[in-house]
Amino acid sequence: MTVQPADGFSLAAEFPDPAHEQWQSLVEGVLRKSGKDVSGSAAEEALSTTVEDGLITRPLYTRRDDAPDPGLPGFAPFTRGSRPEGCTAGGWGVRQRHTSTDPVRLNEAVLADLENGVTSLWLTVGGTGGVPVSGLARALDGVFLDLAPVVIDAGDELDAAATELLRLYTERGVAADQVRGNLGADPLGRAARTGTAPELTDAVRWARRCAAGYPGLRAMVVDALPYHEAGASAAEELGTSLATGVAYLRALTEAGLGVEEACAQLEFRYAATADQFLTIAKLRAARRLWARVAEVCGAPQAGAQRQHAVTSPVMMTRRDPWVNMLRTTLAGLGAGVGGADAVTVLPFDHALGLPDAFARRIARNTSTILLEESHLARVIDPAGGSWYVERLTDDLAGAAWAFFQEIERAGGQAAALDSGLVAERIAATWAARSKDLARRKEPITGVSEFPQLAERAVEREPVPSAPAPGGLPVVRRDEAFEALRARSDAHLAATGGRPRVFLAALGPAAAHTARASFAANLFQAGGVEPVHEPVQVDAASAAEAFAASGADAACLCSSDALYAEQAAEVAGALVAAGARRVYLAGRPGTYPGVDEYVFAGCDVVAVLSSLLDRMGVA
Repeated sequence: MTVQPADGFSLAAEFPDPAHEQWQSLVEGVLRKSGKDVSGSAAEEALSTTVEDGLITRPLYTRRDDAPDPGLPGFAPFTRGSRPEGCTAGGWGVRQRHTSTDPVRLNEAVLADLENGVTSLWLTVGGTGGVPVSGLARALDGVFLDLAPVVIDAGDELDAAATELLRLYTERGVAADQVRGNLGADPLGRAARTGTAPELTDAVRWARRCAAGYPGLRAMVVDALPYHEAGASAAEELGTSLATGVAYLRALTEAGLGVEEACAQLEFRYAATADQFLTIAKLRAARRLWARVAEVCGAPQAGAQRQHAVTSPVMMTRRDPWVNMLRTTLAGLGAGVGGADAVTVLPFDHALGLPDAFARRIARNTSTILLEESHLARVIDPAGGSWYVERLTDDLAGAAWAFFQEIERAGGQAAALDSGLVAERIAATWAARSKDLARRKEPITGVSEFPQLAERAVEREPVPSAPAPGGLPVVRRDEAFEALRARSDAHLAATGGRPRVFLAALGPAAAHTARASFAANLFQAGGVEPVHEPVQVDAASAAEAFAASGADAACLCSSDALYAEQAAEVAGALVAAGARRVYLAGRPGTYPGVDEYVFAGCDVVAVLSSLLDRMGVA
């Protein structure tokens, strides 16, 4: 874009427009210095990254990468937003989730939220994991139901919970046309979580009742979180949500609702991750895809998808949970910029149990800062027009549509769940991602990178028990490293000390600091305490230093040049002193006495698991 001052003089007048080929030439020069002799488009490809779903992120986007016309906000295909005004009027809805089983405590938490920035409630009702239906009135005591929309998740107790909620609206004088919220019926989502056969009869009946008498109340949720929490990619999350939405449309129209009425009964729920650009593109692609479904069904203007974004439970960590505040901030930003109508920021202690008041306060203030201090909602579709975002939106939409079509060919979402198609596809995706996590290609700050063994554990009240799921698994990014840390914690509790590794640093600090820091970081990710005392050793002092360290294993840390001179002799001294395993921080070589090598890209989980096994850490 050329900036034109008031006098019409271009600030770029003296600068020629660079050609894409010129940039590629400069890239070639940089790559040659790193030993890569590539030219032309190959130079650009060398800097490109393949991400999930086979999508490729390139280092530079220009007008040549422009995607199909996204249209205008509020108009089909709704890529740029479901409403012409976006969220500029009052920002997106700030929706807090509550899972307490105690009506009194739940009421206290709900009122505190609503008095401090939350605009709608998301309540788990019934079963063993939510407030009893009989306690719903007490839980909502003092809540202005005509102002605060209520979304419930009642599972098998949909009938009882929905009946009680509507009774409360009537009892408290809320007119039917003023009722806002969602009854949360999602039989296919529940089937995905529990493995039970989906039954749509009750959901359809409630949708018909809402359509007839409660114009602002939706009955059904198309929840993509069960698939996200099982390890699905963004395209798989979108594909399954489309298939679910289409299944619900079929059921609702067969029951007598028009396409417009049926679409108005659905709200779509998606995960927002710390990859803010992928989150933005996912929400934009979701609207575009659903608009296409509505168009095919003959009601293009009914395709304005209602979206509820929830910060990803998969990304939340149990170790160093404070970092989750940063993750949810990025996720909330992506959800807001992506055009979500309502955003739930999960508390930073979500993975540890029931959140406390402080965690809920930080969660709601995250949205407040994004809305009131960063003013994100004042611009409609702020990412629109970005060549990168538009291209990513289009690529993601294409991958999601392909998976949706595969599900439809298999007989629809219910059949794809029953046959295992969805489970198998997601399992393959998670297996590939798990390899990246184990190799720290996808780092987890505070867990696989920069862990703190001495951190004080954050304890929370356990989440109310819920029926064991028999459907899709529930995964977390930190699970492999959490298992290693749990073994270390058990060893600490039993012996009074953690398993240790001695860092045998060779030569001056300039030679060993980088690899010593790398090794210390790597071993701590598995709960193994590094001992770097003395700071420097050689063949003569290594054995005594190792014996004094109380370690069972050792790791050589230095430069390649010093390894060539000293590694074999020092390794031999360490073995003679009783080291069960000798590692070397660096690329694999042929050093006598060295058992294993640790380096950037190695399978850290496998290395650490094997080490703990050898140390006898159960």
